Amino acid sequence: MNETEFNIRLYLTGVMKSWTDRIDSTNQCTAQRFIFNAMTELFDSLSDEDKELIRLRYVERLTLSEVASRYLLNERTIRNHTNPTVKQVKEIIKQATEQAQHARDVV
Repeated sequence: MNETEFNIRLYLTGVMKSWTDRIDSTNQCTAQRFIFNAMTELFDSLSDEDKELIRLRYVERLTLSEVASRYLLNERTIRNHTNPTVKQVKEIIKQATEQAQHARDVV
């Protein structure tokens, strides 16, 4: 499981929120808080159908083919609905990593 898949699973299962709250109870913008807040904004902007497709792929760990057959769609359609979100999650993680690195360099 790669970092993106791991973060999506953590977010959708609610584990990310509990970990973030335990790590940082001050609500300061730590890397963990940044990722959680950005992913909340991202997932809140998705339709229920898109969230369900992503949940099936990353929490239930179904293949594209399995998700497609469940919804009677082709794999390309599933990919078109999930890939933009996955790309945004990758960017969120990248930004958080860069911010954390910058903070370490400044100190």
